[in-house]
Order: sequence, then C-alpha cells, then structure tokens
Amino acid sequence: MELNNEIASMLCCFSLLGSVGVLGVGARAQTESLPQPTASQAQESAAPKITLEQRADIFMARKDYGDAVEFYSRAIRQDDSKPVDAALVWNKLGIAYQQQDYYLAARKAYEKALHLNQNAAEPWNNLGTTYFFAARYKKSVKYYQHAIALDPNSPAFHVNLGTSYTHIKKYPQAVDEYRVALTLDPTILSEHGTNGTVMQPRLVDAEYFFYLAKVFASLGRAPEAVRYLRRAFEEGFDNLKRLDQDPDFLKISKSPEYAALRKNPPVVLRD
Repeated sequence: MELNNEIASMLCCFSLLGSVGVLGVGARAQTESLPQPTASQAQESAAPKITLEQRADIFMARKDYGDAVEFYSRAIRQDDSKPVDAALVWNKLGIAYQQQDYYLAARKAYEKALHLNQNAAEPWNNLGTTYFFAARYKKSVKYYQHAIALDPNSPAFHVNLGTSYTHIKKYPQAVDEYRVALTLDPTILSEHGTNGTVMQPRLVDAEYFFYLAKVFASLGRAPEAVRYLRRAFEEGFDNLKRLDQDPDFLKISKSPEYAALRKNPPVVLRD
C-alpha cells in the first residue's frame, strides 16, 4: 500500500512538470494581452533613484536651506557606515546651518565631520569661518592654517586667512596670503570669483585698502591696484612718500591710470 502511494505521488509530480509548458504558454498569452508600459514609463522605471544627499544638494542650490538641513540629517541617520562619506555630509549639513546663521549648530556639524575624517580640509576652513563671524579672528587663523596645511592649493583658504590677518592688523602676512590666492585664482577677490567661499572683510579702513592695492601692484595688475588705492585715499590715506618708496607700487608707476591717480588723488569721503 505504501509503495502504491509513493508511485502515485511520483506520477503526480511528473504530471505537474509536464504541464509547465502548457501553463507557460497560457501565462505568456495573458501577459501579451495586458497593456504595455509607455516609453516614458519605461525610462522613469529605468532612471536611478535620487539619494537623500542628492535631494539635499538640490535644496542647497535652490537656497532652501531648511529643507537641505532636513535631508542631510536624514541621509546621516540612514547610513553612517562609511566614515569619509558621512564626514562629507556632516560638512554639508554645517554649511546649510551656517547659511541660516545658525553658527553653533554649524560648528558642531563641522566638528563631527572632523571626528570622522581629520584629513578633510574643508571642515577646518569652515570652522574658521564660524569663529571669524564671532569676531574671534585669532582663533579663526589657527583653523585656516590647518586647512591650508591639508590643501595648500585652495585659493579660498588663503583669502580667508589673509582676511583674518587684516582684522588683527597683521597686514604683511595678509598681503602674502592674498598674493598666493591670486596666483592660484586670479579672480578670487573679484565679485565673480568661483573658487570656494571667501570671507568678506568686516572692518575696512585706509590701511586695509592700501595693502590690498599693494597686493595687486606686486602682481603688476595696475587697474585693480589703482581701484583699491583710490579707496585708500577716500578713506584717508595721505602718505605719498610711503607710496612712492614702496617697491610694489614702483612696478606700476609708469601705468597711465596710476600716474593719473598719483597726480590727482581723490579727496577723503566723510559720512
């Protein structure tokens, strides 16, 4: 009896296996009768899914910084198994906070990025900017210097260090940093500079503009030197002997625009 049952079971299995071909044909016929996806639907299904980080990047480009914070935070919570990648996202989160003037939150995000990857130059620089905005210029210098040690070819880092130097009246050091920055990117000090975030000076005076003019003069860029020297005169610079003896300004002394400014310096502008 048991043998007969076993044989019956085997025959049943063979019957099912044999019917697969018939079932396949029927299923194929049913599938062919179903509506087929359009070309746009096929492309949409084939398109790669956008990540949380990429969505946050889009919000940053739109200057929707609050939404960017939300999606960078979600990206961090989703996957923190890759320290270098996570450090990058933490740095971006800090920038999103800083764009909203949340400097304490930004600082914590940059510090987290450095905890994950101490060799990342940008968080060091960005930490420096948070101290710069807190008017802690000497402390910002240390962070900029650390960033430059990791990435000496970033013109923005050199400008930021130079700007902090101007705020603690270390003008010769500022000139050196600005000169390096302009060598790396000739447009970095212009309104349309494109290489990194650059700190704008918060305290400007005649001395600041004189040294900025000196930077451009040292590079033989007379138009920019004359423009900033004009600002220095307008802010009260009047030491013509110092100007005439400066070796950097001697380099552009024969340019028509410099000669005209030297001959007829503008009057001081008062508020």
